[in-house]
Amino acid sequence: MKLFTNILIVLALGLIIFNITLLDFQNPFKGDSAVALIGIAAAFCAVLILLIFRMSKKIEEKMKN
Repeated sequence: MKLFTNILIVLALGLIIFNITLLDFQNPFKGDSAVALIGIAAAFCAVLILLIFRMSKKIEEKMKN
């Protein structure tokens, strides 16, 4: 499970980097830049959710021991 979450985190970080390259810093809310901002926000949320999931699994493991 840890390997799976690591892979998903790396993919989400890759999406963030890819979407940053699509941003037009002069007009960030027009055209493809708006889509890139939404993609960055979604990938950031995915990373946070995966980190919370990983922490909850660590807590669950400690509770069993």
